Amino acid sequence: MTSAKLDTIPLTRIDGSETSLADYAGKVLLVVNTASKCGLTPQYEALEALYREKHGAGLEVLGFPANNFKGQEPGTDEEIASFCSMNYDVSFPLFSKVSVKGEDMHPLYRALTEAAPEAAGPGTMRARLEERGLVDGGPSDVLWNFEKFLIGRDGAVVGRFAPDVTPDAPELRESIDRALSATG
Repeated sequence: MTSAKLDTIPLTRIDGSETSLADYAGKVLLVVNTASKCGLTPQYEALEALYREKHGAGLEVLGFPANNFKGQEPGTDEEIASFCSMNYDVSFPLFSKVSVKGEDMHPLYRALTEAAPEAAGPGTMRARLEERGLVDGGPSDVLWNFEKFLIGRDGAVVGRFAPDVTPDAPELRESIDRALSATG
C-alpha cells in the first residue's frame, strides 16, 4: 500500500472537521475501530496509556468508532466523544463513526484490509466468535471491535493485530517500537 493512497482518503474528526492521514505524515499510526458497549471497551484505558507514553516519540493512536458488531457503538459522535472523555479520559484523536466492513465500508478500512489482509494474534477470539456464530464475511474482514492496524512513518501498513491483542501486548508494543525507530 502506498502512503499516498492512504494519505489522500478523506476523514472526518469526531467534532465534524475534515482531515486525512496526511495530517499525520511522519508519525507512526495505530488505527483502531472502537466501541463503547463491548467487552473490549476497557482497552480504551490501555490505548490512552500507550498514547501518553509514546506520543512524544511520534505515535498517534487514531480511534474510529464503528457500529458493525452487535450494535455495540450505537451513540452519536457527540455521545461517543463524551463517553470516551468521561470514562477513559481519552485524549488521542477520535473520528466520526464509520463502517469497518460490508458494502458501506469506509475507504480507509478498505485500503487497510487490502494492505494487511490477515490479523496477527493468538486466534482465540476468532474461535470464540465462530463458536457463537458471530463471524461473518471473509478472513480479511475486520473481525470485531478493537482490531488494530499499525502504519509506519512512511505511510505503509506494517502490521495488523486481532482485537484480543491488547495495547500492552508484547507483540504489539515491539512492533510499535520498531516502527518508531525506523527513519521512514
